[in-house]
Amino acid sequence: MSIAARAKLNLSLDVLGRREDGYHELRMVMQAAELADEVYVELRESGFFLAETNRHYIPSGEKNEAVKAARAFFAAAGLDHGAYIKIEKRIPVCAGLGGGSADAAAVLRALNSLCGRPFTADGLREIAALVGSDVPFCVEGGTALVEGRGERIEPLRPLPDTGAVICMPFFSCSTPELFTRLDALRTRCRPDTDGLVAALRAGGLAGVARRMYNVFEDALDRRCAQAVGEIKRLLLENGALGAVMSGSGSAGYGLFADEE
Repeated sequence: MSIAARAKLNLSLDVLGRREDGYHELRMVMQAAELADEVYVELRESGFFLAETNRHYIPSGEKNEAVKAARAFFAAAGLDHGAYIKIEKRIPVCAGLGGGSADAAAVLRALNSLCGRPFTADGLREIAALVGSDVPFCVEGGTALVEGRGERIEPLRPLPDTGAVICMPFFSCSTPELFTRLDALRTRCRPDTDGLVAALRAGGLAGVARRMYNVFEDALDRRCAQAVGEIKRLLLENGALGAVMSGSGSAGYGLFADEE
């Protein structure tokens, strides 16, 4: 089976604090994008797990999130199978766009179909939470308020049909470093998450765009901050209704009212 693995965009991202389990409590509004990897999944014999991609630096074995997803699926289903996975990468890697998580979620959806749908949507999201924080949303897709470590998902009214221009610098940002810097900040701005959710429910694109905010931007080092700031400036100067960094970066994007 071949299936699309859609990138995710953070319309907003808030980090509420470190939890006792070592993870951070998150509150985000997330949106699936048209940009997608193409994921092919084939059932194989027990013990065979391989993920091939068109990016030579992506691991093909146990460190690949798609392989982790396949193993988690078969363990939860009690099935003695393996999987061959081939991924045509189009989503930039280490960009904050959830490419690896999207691939893992696509594998879960594909295996559920190939194996006779042993899991409901809720069951599939429970397995997804074992693989990675963004994977449950990538299984769900659409537009959603995402909380906790990423496992609590509330579907929202879809974002009005709009174009997004995504820009990726020639470097990535370190997610662990950003969390450490964010923990050390005494004061910081926070997104108006409730206002953004209300704007979505009202169907107002302008109201959404005004409230796009990512707290990780406050913790960027100088090089990343300059690059993301320049991306946002150019997007806004060229007609974007709003612009923000996605996830832990370093990709930024802008929403536009018309394609031109």
